[in-house]
Amino acid sequence: MTDADDDYEGSDDLAERLGGIDDAAADRRAEALRAGLEDYALDEEDRLLLEGDELGDLEAGAGAALPVLAIVGRPNVGKSALVNRILGRRAAVVEDTPGVTRDRVTYRGEWDGRPFTLVDTGGWEPDASGLDAAVAAQAEVAVELADAVLFVVDAIVGATASDEQVVRMLRATNKPVRLVANKVDDVRQEAYIGELWGLGLGEPWAVSALHGRGVADLLDEVMRMLPKESNVAKPEVGGPRRVALVGRPNVGKSSLLNKSAREDRVVVSDVAGTTRDPVDEQIEIAGTVWRFVDTAGIRRRTHLSQGADFYASLRTQAALERAEVAVVLFDVTQPISEADIRIVDMVLESGRSLVLAFNKWDLIDDERRRYLEREIEQDLAHVSWAPRVNISALTGRHLERLVPALTAALDGWDTRIPTGKFNAFIAELTAAHPHPVRGGKQPRILFGTQAGSRPPTFVLFTTGFLDPQYRRFVQRRLREVYGFVGTPIVVNMRVRERRQRS
Repeated sequence: MTDADDDYEGSDDLAERLGGIDDAAADRRAEALRAGLEDYALDEEDRLLLEGDELGDLEAGAGAALPVLAIVGRPNVGKSALVNRILGRRAAVVEDTPGVTRDRVTYRGEWDGRPFTLVDTGGWEPDASGLDAAVAAQAEVAVELADAVLFVVDAIVGATASDEQVVRMLRATNKPVRLVANKVDDVRQEAYIGELWGLGLGEPWAVSALHGRGVADLLDEVMRMLPKESNVAKPEVGGPRRVALVGRPNVGKSSLLNKSAREDRVVVSDVAGTTRDPVDEQIEIAGTVWRFVDTAGIRRRTHLSQGADFYASLRTQAALERAEVAVVLFDVTQPISEADIRIVDMVLESGRSLVLAFNKWDLIDDERRRYLEREIEQDLAHVSWAPRVNISALTGRHLERLVPALTAALDGWDTRIPTGKFNAFIAELTAAHPHPVRGGKQPRILFGTQAGSRPPTFVLFTTGFLDPQYRRFVQRRLREVYGFVGTPIVVNMRVRERRQRS
């Protein structure tokens, strides 16, 4: 906790006060606050959020996994422009300069009443180096995590050597692909698409992302390509929960998988970096079935890695995104390192639930335990909410303790708070600890709702920007009242001004 956070500390029993408010009263208060928002300037996304039910309509209904459509291609062929056209709004940044998009950016789209996940990617170039290599690799990860792909080319420029390289990459994935010939703004330019047949991906779909020409027909084809439920985005409801084993090289991830599976499922060696590709295994621990994913050890920052290590790190990130909970393993015989902390932060950025597993516990003495406790207090204070287990993957000691830790983390990750109760929480909290005055103004929270879970994500409609330490205070009190064990909490703001009266 920072010194600034101390400004918001209090001894009030918020949970006890909230317990005295019945659900009906909380719902009435929330409806009154929601009605008051009509006095403020709201955009279409605000209204979609507010019109959703109190369990969060921003997510796929009933836990269904939305099909995923990735858009890939060389730099500056119009991928982000096509994303904006499909979404019907200017969501992705578009410039004439190549390379504006670098990361994989995910949006929710809808066509003909069917929602889907749309992934915009940076430009893919073969033999790229430095940052461009990281951008290209992220595009490859996006393809791996997609159900179908739109490969966008510039119809005016025609097929290039780089386009042919992209085709080879896409063929290796065995994903359904449609070739999109962009920048065909009128009938005269359709003659340009003839040579694109040579790429071997079938008939090119002529579109103009800028003007919308041909995009509707393309989306009709996309709906025929996509499955009703994603095969990659999330595991099927009721199936084994997916657990990613992550950590530095040689911390015991493969040993843990082997001991849990009761067989030598993966190669274990004292040589760090034996595992390159993620390995899935369905296992049973203490009567509960899980799907464990052993991953390559992460040595350094991805953009500093080279060769096989670089791609192994990317595959580890992809496996993490397909998981629901991550077990970060630490070698307790070694001090907690910057690399360990970076891996924990990677899990937080991915939005997965988190369990901390301290391996090789049978190899440390009392003195090392004291030092370890001090390191945990100093270096892992920002994830003090994560369940912690002390295990020995080699001997199997205390592996059964993973089950309650994983269950608690997933329960926290799935937790939802009804809108009425959440607004009662906010009202009681701000009454006891209002936001400080900044620049002569005091920001107020007008209304709050939980936009989704996995991880729990809250949206606060406010009259001004909330200090970061005040948002951390809200997160901390949410944990005190509702638990949220083992999961990051996201608190977003939407600053809205009162409408001008005519």
